Amino acid sequence: MAVVALVIGALAALSALVPHDTVRETVMAQLRAVTGLELALRGRTAVSLFPSSEVSFHDVRLGDAGAEPALSAERLTARLRLFPLLLGNVEISDVELIKPKIIVAREASGRSNWANLLHTLAQSLKPNASGTSFSEIRIVDGTVMLREGGLTETLDDVDLALAWPSISSSFAATGRFIWRAEPIDVSVTLADFVAALNGNRSGLKLRLNGKPMKAAFDGHISSAPTLRIDGTLAADSVSLREAIRWTGERPLPGGGFGRFALKAQAKVAGSTIALTGVNVELDGNAAEGVLTFASDGRRSLQGTLAAERLDLTPYVSTVRLLTARHRHWNGLPISLDGLKGFDLDLRISAAEVTVSPAKFGRTAVATNLRDGKLVVTVGESLAFGGVIKGSIGLGAAERGAGLKAQLHFADVDLEQCLQALLGLNRVQGKGTLSLSVEAAGDSVLALTQSMNGSAGLSSKAGALTGLNVELLLRRLERRPLSGGGDFRTGTTPYDTLALAMSIHQGTIKVETLRIEGRSVRLALDGTASIPEREFNLKGTASLASTATTSGSASFELPFVVEGPWDDPIMLPDPDILIRRSGAAAPLLNAVRDRREREAIRSAIDRLTGRPPAAAGAAPAKSE
Repeated sequence: MAVVALVIGALAALSALVPHDTVRETVMAQLRAVTGLELALRGRTAVSLFPSSEVSFHDVRLGDAGAEPALSAERLTARLRLFPLLLGNVEISDVELIKPKIIVAREASGRSNWANLLHTLAQSLKPNASGTSFSEIRIVDGTVMLREGGLTETLDDVDLALAWPSISSSFAATGRFIWRAEPIDVSVTLADFVAALNGNRSGLKLRLNGKPMKAAFDGHISSAPTLRIDGTLAADSVSLREAIRWTGERPLPGGGFGRFALKAQAKVAGSTIALTGVNVELDGNAAEGVLTFASDGRRSLQGTLAAERLDLTPYVSTVRLLTARHRHWNGLPISLDGLKGFDLDLRISAAEVTVSPAKFGRTAVATNLRDGKLVVTVGESLAFGGVIKGSIGLGAAERGAGLKAQLHFADVDLEQCLQALLGLNRVQGKGTLSLSVEAAGDSVLALTQSMNGSAGLSSKAGALTGLNVELLLRRLERRPLSGGGDFRTGTTPYDTLALAMSIHQGTIKVETLRIEGRSVRLALDGTASIPEREFNLKGTASLASTATTSGSASFELPFVVEGPWDDPIMLPDPDILIRRSGAAAPLLNAVRDRREREAIRSAIDRLTGRPPAAAGAAPAKSE
């Protein structure tokens, strides 16, 4: 207790005996000697030696003369070491900046407003005879503003502890700040602080930890003559979509872009970041390759990735081509805002691709996004048992969105392929399909209404499902008026199928549709509405090898195909059926002849007991 009382007494006496002006001037001199920087003091100065030993300077500014201060602070407090002070020596222990505002502005030439200050600081940090230094600078409740061109990013509530290189050459900063309403923990270590200030190569370790994103870098940095960084980069996020949105960018439209992880060797040269040995995971998909980011005027991403398996279902999960009842096209507006603001040139290959419910084999695609227009080129994809090649383009247009597609499906399973493309499941077998269409509109429905183009289909050794044409024709051949019966549950095999059609403003015009089998032949033409998803076709069906007793040609029957795509109705021509009926044909002829029609009506009246109609009277309406 006596020692404590003695120390307290000595400090109290020292506070009274040491001139405060001397302490203030000594602290200013030490700050100048350690940093080489000349502080502009615009406010009052407070010196306290007891009970706390510190000197506070209010309204402090730092920067080039005539320019906006690179640093300004409400208060700079220098705490003094206790024991040297007891011996009458003033030595700074650490420095604290209260509510500083730090502005880092980069000019078009690449020069920073801190260039001169950092050069001066680098010269001052060289070993000196006096050995004057302090151990730490703390930033409390600060603001950092980063400016480049017309853009400004602000870090708020900055709390950092800067380990000053008083003993070793390394520099470290730890703490946190708030960027875009999210707190971020940060840790930075420079192996050679003086080398880094001079633009020379120095070891660098960086850690950023926040809710939107975590990132870590371990490598080297230099800034002379241009910025260069190389080392190992690792990053991960629970939601890449939210991380992209947090950085101020618009994520791509659609779904997906959830859990994300990346590890690669990174090289930064100027405004370009090259990643090699990339291992990336996104939404459960893993791939390897190389990536390059560039921000020279316009942000862009280029690269090549290879994967064993890719599940693209999350990215199309929000795309609704049809309404909930799957009867009509979706009329909701299409948003393509996420396609603007950056360019993309990405090549992806995979041994297996899933786009629920379809599965594809070996696939190679190139994705190009430029000026808001996305083009996906399929170099080759093993799908539906065959091969797909072609391209699909989507971008902004005067009427909302513009679509352009040129696709070729070679030797594919038609049932699977047509079901996936158009919702049709009436054709079985292998075939080749070509499609070339263009459309523009603000919704899927509007796209179907404006669609133009052409399509063709050829197939061999297949079958039409849900339709037994042969059974129908043979039944009607024997008994034309017997009715169609239940023929819509069978199949109609064919040897060849050939289709050629054109599309204008959403209406399909069937130029040629021939279906030939061993027992049945069909020829159709007419139209089909893409917006209404309905058929309006006319055709002729015939039995391939049938001869009547009179030696006439094989049985032929005109028919129509009407109704929705997924459940069309085939209706035979009733007039032809009546004509082919031996019993009904005279009746049809009689009905067409007036005298015979009146005689038949008179006979019917006698049978039913109805009084005959007066001459010239209008015929009675049937009940």
